[in-house]
Amino acid sequence: MPIQFYDPGVRISEVMAAQGHEQVVLLSEPEIGLRAVIAIHSTALGPALGGIRFWNYADDADAIADALRLSEAMSWKASAAGLHQGGGKAVVQWTDPTQRRTPEQLAALGRAIDELGGRYIAAEDVGATTADMDGIAASTPWATGVSASLGGSGDPSPVTAFGVLAGMRAAAQERWGVDSLEGRRVVIQGAGKVGSGLARLLVADGARVSIGDVDAQRVRDLAVEIGVAPLDPDDIPGAECDVLAPCALGGFVNADSIDRLQCEVLCGGANNQLASDAMDDALVARGVLYAPDFVVNAGGILNIAEEFTGYSRDRAFAAAAGIECTTTRVFALARAWEIPPGQAALRMARERIEREPFGTGRWEPGDPAAWTGGAPLRRLRP
Repeated sequence: MPIQFYDPGVRISEVMAAQGHEQVVLLSEPEIGLRAVIAIHSTALGPALGGIRFWNYADDADAIADALRLSEAMSWKASAAGLHQGGGKAVVQWTDPTQRRTPEQLAALGRAIDELGGRYIAAEDVGATTADMDGIAASTPWATGVSASLGGSGDPSPVTAFGVLAGMRAAAQERWGVDSLEGRRVVIQGAGKVGSGLARLLVADGARVSIGDVDAQRVRDLAVEIGVAPLDPDDIPGAECDVLAPCALGGFVNADSIDRLQCEVLCGGANNQLASDAMDDALVARGVLYAPDFVVNAGGILNIAEEFTGYSRDRAFAAAAGIECTTTRVFALARAWEIPPGQAALRMARERIEREPFGTGRWEPGDPAAWTGGAPLRRLRP
């Protein structure tokens, strides 16, 4: 959930303690142009899994804040998805999105991850590529999303998009009594890998899709490919639609955008879509059904979990299809507990962490079979 951060007068350790974070690693190698943060929120259910985000942050405080916020969300995501994994995240200060990472930078990042001894397992996030993960995996076995030729699963975004569609179907059933998006108008914010993948799936399902992105060329390409309607990014919050799908960065629903919303359902692939806890109640007041982001966008983490016991694309998609049932359960719990869906999902995730055997303490390196259901761990070795 959202973290109120960063007051320069507050110590990082105090923020960590308040949010339950276990460890934060600050990495600086100016000679090769690398500054990064690795945050481990929880290893109560197993090793912390989370993507590496390459982004241009205003300053280091913003980078740390994002790492803490995202790693916490990963704990709830893994728990809600039924995985024996915790939450972690790495963010890298990266000013030029068109510039590739050097082998030296990837090796240094890989060494920092390796020094954590398996407590943090890296995956792809915003800005990261399969080539990045291949480079990192050369220095550590604790990297996922590597190329299929190296025994990995490659890009997880198709499975993430499929999982969002599954969650969207559950929301359609909850709101309109049907599990189809046929004929519904869906507005997507973000034409990146997940947003464009979701657009293709929705068009195939018969939905009327509009999409906007700060990269106008991405939108034009999709319009030619599948016939989606281009939309100005600034018009997305107030767009009249059945479903609004944030698939870019976090904080989409905030004090400025909440009163502009004209959708019935909010369901997308972005992490941390609500800028504050208050937005959960505000969505209910606006009559908007919120499918909690860390529930519906769990397809990527489910896909990566398949790498630990020998990757199967079919099993990954089958696991992501289960997001429909998980989302339906969240809506049922929200009604039973008389709280908003976001709060119900968070309570569900926290209660699992507290009651599972691993919840008695932190995961420590040792027997990998303990967190792979007894199956042999098949990880790449550099």
